[in-house]
Amino acid sequence: MAFLSDRLSRIKPSPTIAMTTRAAELRAQGRDIISLSAGEPDFDTPEHVREAAKAAIDAGHTRYTAVDGTPLLKRAIAAKFARENGLDFTPSQITVGTGGKQILFNALMATLDAGDEVIVPAPYWVSYPDMVLLAGGEPVIVECPQDQGFRLTPDALEAAITPRTKWLILNSPSNPSGAGYDRAQMRAICDVLLRHPQVWVLADDIYEHIVFDNFRFCTPAEVEPRLRDRVLTMNGVSKAYAMTGWRIGYGAAPEPLIKAMAKLQSQSTSNPCSVSQYAAEAALEGPQDYVRDSRAVFQRRRDLVVAGLNACPGLDCPVPQGAFYVYPSMAGLIGQTSSGGTLIDSDEAFANALLDEEGVAVVFGAAFGLSPHFRISYATSDEILIDAVSRIRRFCEGCN
Repeated sequence: MAFLSDRLSRIKPSPTIAMTTRAAELRAQGRDIISLSAGEPDFDTPEHVREAAKAAIDAGHTRYTAVDGTPLLKRAIAAKFARENGLDFTPSQITVGTGGKQILFNALMATLDAGDEVIVPAPYWVSYPDMVLLAGGEPVIVECPQDQGFRLTPDALEAAITPRTKWLILNSPSNPSGAGYDRAQMRAICDVLLRHPQVWVLADDIYEHIVFDNFRFCTPAEVEPRLRDRVLTMNGVSKAYAMTGWRIGYGAAPEPLIKAMAKLQSQSTSNPCSVSQYAAEAALEGPQDYVRDSRAVFQRRRDLVVAGLNACPGLDCPVPQGAFYVYPSMAGLIGQTSSGGTLIDSDEAFANALLDEEGVAVVFGAAFGLSPHFRISYATSDEILIDAVSRIRRFCEGCN
């Protein structure tokens, strides 16, 4: 009898964490490494949020809370949904977890049985398919290539739905591509879903506030109220408020699903960190200048990186609508050999050679289900980004 569970054989470690770890190991060896692999804002958490956390500690709010969030935080989340998305939820329709990832995981674990299908548009965040597999379901990957703007089309969605389809995971703006669905595009997706009442929607809105130019964010339950009874709208404070380490995500859905997720959480992690919940409440209810100011910085960085990558031979970098990633194609380098002697026969070979030869860590596109691309996170300083783009250009110019 094997000691480790068979279910672990269905999943793989996160490729983004693996690349970040490898970059850290090389840096520890004395290499000059620039890591653009992690999706983490480089800003400090806003001061008023940090002060709220300190006040919570001083007030003794360091004990267990309700399993899936304090009443105060749930009320703040309900107010956020009403204010920003036009969605009305009661506290009983809201759950809080240790990061957005737990919200997604809880929902899938609470609803999937063996053979249930989950539609996952590619490119996708690396954890979606593995969470589906761990929960016993089957991810149905639908490729959304660059010439479609990395977006799921209504026809492709219709073709992917079967009687076993239980969920569609929709991430807008997207990690890794930064592609967002405008209202007309979201409307078209919702029209398909209305014809298939067994399909629920898991809306991952974590990058809601990091949008650029004239793009206007929207979410499925807002665009089509008739879907409200089968949508889980997930969000969190990690990206918009630079609170990745605080580990607070939240979701809103019909009460039976929320209760099922709370039941699961009660036998796994129990409540999220009490102090982090008070900090998240301050983030949602306090001044929002930070969100506006950081968005302007991210847009400047986006423009810097897109222009720099498009000046590199063999690369083609579209302009994302949001998040803090670019997802350029490196198709023009396939079949070439780097100056260090590596045959570039895939995006993974490209990423490994770039790290070995120029000390720049990116994540290869196969990790996100769509090649030949790679992901760069530009959630770092202009100085570092300029240096990184210069190294990438030198690498590309050295390929032949």
